[in-house]
Amino acid sequence: MTEEPDDRIITLEQYYDPMLAHIMRTKLEDNGIPCFIADDNIISANPIYSNAVGGIKLKIFERDLEKCREILAQTGDLHEQDHFEIDEETHVPVVCPYCGSSNVRYGAATERKAHWLTAFLFLILSAFPLYARKAWHCFNCQRDFD
Repeated sequence: MTEEPDDRIITLEQYYDPMLAHIMRTKLEDNGIPCFIADDNIISANPIYSNAVGGIKLKIFERDLEKCREILAQTGDLHEQDHFEIDEETHVPVVCPYCGSSNVRYGAATERKAHWLTAFLFLILSAFPLYARKAWHCFNCQRDFD
C-alpha cells in the first residue's frame, strides 16, 4: 500500500506553549481542516524535554498546507506570544542578540568564563563559596548573553 503525496502528514508549526498550540489547532479545525497535536503529553509531563523533542508539533495533511498558511496569515504571527521572558531591570522582553529568538531563560551560564587560575585557587583554598555565573541562554542557537 503506497501513500499518496496528498495523504502525507507534515508538521505545520512548532510551539513551546501547549495552550497556543491548541488555540491554533482549534482555529484550523473551525475552518474544516483536520489536524492534531503531537508531543503535547511529553512536554506537559516534563517541560525540560521541549528542546529534545522539538516542541509541540501541529500536524496536518500536506494537501491542506496552502489553506493552513492562509488561515494562519489572517491571525498574524502568534509565536511572539509563545514565550517571552521579561528583564526585571528594564521591564522589556528579552530577545537573543545572535538569532533574534524569544526562546530564552535566565539562569546558570552554560559557557564557562572563569580563568584557570581562579578555578585552581578555588580547589586549593576551598574557602570561596560556590559561585555560578548567571546569564541569559538562548535555546535556539545555544549561546549565552548578558
